[in-house]
Amino acid sequence: MIRLMVIDDHEIVRSGMVRMIRGTEIQLIAESNSGENILEGIAQYHPDVILLDVRMEGGDGLTALGRAKVEYPKIPVLMLSTFDNPTYVARAVALGASGYLSKSLDREHIIDAITGAYQGGNSWTREALRRVAGALATPRIAADVDVPLTHRESEVLEQLAEGLTNKEIALALGISYETVKEHVQHILRKIGVSDRTQAAVWAVRQGIV
Repeated sequence: MIRLMVIDDHEIVRSGMVRMIRGTEIQLIAESNSGENILEGIAQYHPDVILLDVRMEGGDGLTALGRAKVEYPKIPVLMLSTFDNPTYVARAVALGASGYLSKSLDREHIIDAITGAYQGGNSWTREALRRVAGALATPRIAADVDVPLTHRESEVLEQLAEGLTNKEIALALGISYETVKEHVQHILRKIGVSDRTQAAVWAVRQGIV
């Protein structure tokens, strides 16, 4: 029996998962609407596989992924999302997820992904990895190299790495859209990357997010 933990802030998704795995070797042993307490949940329920939503009102699922893989690196985590966002995908790969699943996938694909993760495999498609290959190949800047980001640039980079658009960053930080665009360009130039997906991976590798 595969012990599954599902973390998603939509009850309809969690209840749908119960119906989806009925009659299979997968058993839902724990569910949550937030990734904030993921470490406590793992310690209490000892899941074999975790299905984790990327964006939740109760916190960023990718941040929860990072915390889980540091403390429990051998437990496979599959990211679940409605967002086809290369920044999310790149961060998920960099943080050690076993796959990135669309919520629109059919039952067979999701069951296969959970079973495959339990068996030590992953669900990364060639297309998904090809889309983010450039970001993942970005050379890691040495730890002792000081990248002179301003406080505001650091704030923008953190929001960018969480997959927010320039408009969303502007709203979150209370600054103009044009100011965000300017900060993003400065950030890309300073850390030596060509796009925001590469910047997100750089931020993950530097421990910024």
